[in-house]
Amino acid sequence: MNRDAKTQSALIALARTRRMQRALSHAYLYRSAPMPTLRSSLGFMTSTASIADDVAERGHTMSVLGHAPSEAIVYVVEELGGDDAPIVYRLFLRGPRQGHLVPLHAWYEQCDDAAEIRAKLAELAPRLEPCPRVTTEAWMLSTRVVQRRALRTCTAELPIRKFALQLVVEPVSGVGPSGKTTVTAFLHPQARLTEVFALRGNLALARVTYTGIPSGVGLTKDTVVLLTGTDNADSHDLLGC
Repeated sequence: MNRDAKTQSALIALARTRRMQRALSHAYLYRSAPMPTLRSSLGFMTSTASIADDVAERGHTMSVLGHAPSEAIVYVVEELGGDDAPIVYRLFLRGPRQGHLVPLHAWYEQCDDAAEIRAKLAELAPRLEPCPRVTTEAWMLSTRVVQRRALRTCTAELPIRKFALQLVVEPVSGVGPSGKTTVTAFLHPQARLTEVFALRGNLALARVTYTGIPSGVGLTKDTVVLLTGTDNADSHDLLGC
């Protein structure tokens, strides 16, 4: 007789019995509670909640300021709208921080005035190499929801949907640089490929727009994805050389 198999069967039967007991106990405790409505049972899947008052809607947009080849860095500017100071990022093209957008903290430690930040940007821009745009039809964007979460706020009746959204940008032809990143999206796990910029050395940048601000019905936000490749010969086609 196989005692291990008999013990395992007994444990499984015991677990089923315990689950049934808990289910019956739960049903007895809430026997007088009203039945859940369709709105409350499917609200998370079919509805989104507003978490902000009606204000002038504005999203956050990114633009590529230029490329510093000696530093292997691309400077990216995020506009927050209104009179807010823009956020300046450094996108590293190689090294341990390759592909990461790192805010330029030194500028903001000295001042937080929007006019001074824009003056520094105007001074920096002429020293950078421009990044030419290329056709976005040569690349395709695919998305995948890695994780689903729900947020509740004191002002919202329904939960706020939150997603860890993976973005993958690849060349349509299968030849050329590609890259991926993961962002936090709210309400809608949707994204679109907005712009693609070419760099030397078979590198490219893709600007992707997604629902990244959970305000009202959701406002857009940008991210810049570094696209890398291994065949240096393809870089001439990207730059049109």
